[in-house]
Formats: sequence, C-alpha cells, structure tokens
Amino acid sequence: MTTTHPESTAELTVVDSGLLALVQDAGRRGWAHLGVGGSGAFDRPAMALANRLVGNDECAAVIEVTNGGLVFTCDAPTRVAITGAALPVKVGNRSRWTHEVIAIPAGGTVRLGVPERGLRSYVAVRGGIRAEPVLGSRSTDLLSRLGPPPLRAGDVLPIGRPRGPVPASDVVVPPPVLDEDEFLPVSLGPRADWFEPEAVEALLRSRFEVTADSDRIGVRLAGPALPRRIHDELTSEGVVEGALQAPPDGRLTLFGPDHPVTGGYPVIAVVRDRAMPLVGQLRPGQGVRFTRG
Repeated sequence: MTTTHPESTAELTVVDSGLLALVQDAGRRGWAHLGVGGSGAFDRPAMALANRLVGNDECAAVIEVTNGGLVFTCDAPTRVAITGAALPVKVGNRSRWTHEVIAIPAGGTVRLGVPERGLRSYVAVRGGIRAEPVLGSRSTDLLSRLGPPPLRAGDVLPIGRPRGPVPASDVVVPPPVLDEDEFLPVSLGPRADWFEPEAVEALLRSRFEVTADSDRIGVRLAGPALPRRIHDELTSEGVVEGALQAPPDGRLTLFGPDHPVTGGYPVIAVVRDRAMPLVGQLRPGQGVRFTRG
C-alpha cells in the first residue's frame, strides 16, 4: 500500500508487519445508521499517550500492533513513541523501550519485540500517519473492511507535517498490566431477563478465559453455561462495544471496536467504557471476571 498526501514530509516503510498491524485513530463515530461501526484503537488511552509524547493531536492516526513483531524504517529523521503493551525496541543495534520518545535517524530501522504482558502496542510517529481517511477516519475496520487494509511488508505510509512543539516530557511510567485475572465492571442488561437467575449469578461469580479465536470484532470467552429462561428467537437489535452476547452455545462474546452494529443473540450485560482499554490488552488464556460497577 503506497499513498501520497500533500501534507506529508516523510514516509514510513513496513519491513515486517508481525502478526497484525493496523492503522488506527479515534474511530468513525456516527455512522451506525448506515451499518458502519466505530472501530478505532482498542486501547484508546494508550494511543492518546503515544501521540502526546511526540506532540501530535491525541486522535492522530497511529499503528496498532498485535503481539509485537513490527519492523519499519523512516526515510527522514523523526521521533516515535510506543505505548500500550510494553515490549523491547531496537533502533538499529541500539536497545530502547516503550513509553519514551525515540529519535529515528533517516533510514533507521525500528524493530519491535514481543510483549511479555498485554497484547496491543501503539506506534505514534511525530506528524501522524496520513493514510487516506474513509468516512472521516483513518481506522481499519476488520469487519466492514473500511479504511487501510492490514499492513504488509513493503507498504509505505506517509507521515504528516508536525503541528505542535515537542513536549518537555519524553518518558512516562508504563501502566501496570497484571498477570492475574482481570476484573471488568459491567452493567446488566439489556436482555438479562432472558436468562435464568442462576445465569446472572454465574456471570458475576465465575472465571472466564479468553480463547485463541478472539480478535477486534469480539473477545471469545470460555466459561460456565449461562442457561436462558426465554428461548424465543430475538429480532436483531443494536449492539455496542463492550456488549456481552450469549449465542446458543453459551460461549460469551465480548464485542470489541470492530463489532457489528446489530446482533441477533441476547446481551446479558455490557462492559463499562472505562474498562474497554483493559479488554484490548487481554491475551488468550487470560482469566476474566465480571463485577457490577
């Protein structure tokens, strides 16, 4: 993918995309009536922090990297910051780390290792990624296939012109990412009444485990069966990011930023917005527990 932009001053070239690397920003809100979801960075505070470190607007487009492995070069001197899941970084042969501003020389190669904890890291380049916007956003939506396609080796991304001064602070303390079970606050409903009372009790007292087939569309959870009281077929209705949908097999799906805008299975609860950045960092095999909050 090679694009040009009149406000670009430099280019970033992908050498290796790793498992999955996507262009993301704050998302395309307000298009659900046309069947288009919000998308955007899964861990939005991490994206905003990376942008602040290099003097970008908090919503400037970044690269969201799943489980590390991204390798890229820049054709001009620039600054980058990497936040989210902490991982080792190399610029040429020099070791660096996340959550600090890193100066990249012209032609310099940046290599991201694999995080020990967490899942998604965010690469902000001073000036921002200037991929072509679709419906007002540069975000990649894996469900609707809007925005730039997933990055591949050889893709060239234009970098925008820096707008503001470089902040005085060039390093921050990474947020803690725990190995233990993650506790997520939920609001019950809108279809909690379709489930037996013991199903709601099981939701709030049981441990669920993230499965390997999770993605930005939905985090799949293995756990106890949640018996339904009403077995009628549900007419498709609107769903939101964070919704806990229970299909007939009883395996919960926690909708992520690329979720469908409607669903035909009952939603027993919705994870609070403030906890969704934690959801974006859940790894397969990690435990999840739900609490009222």
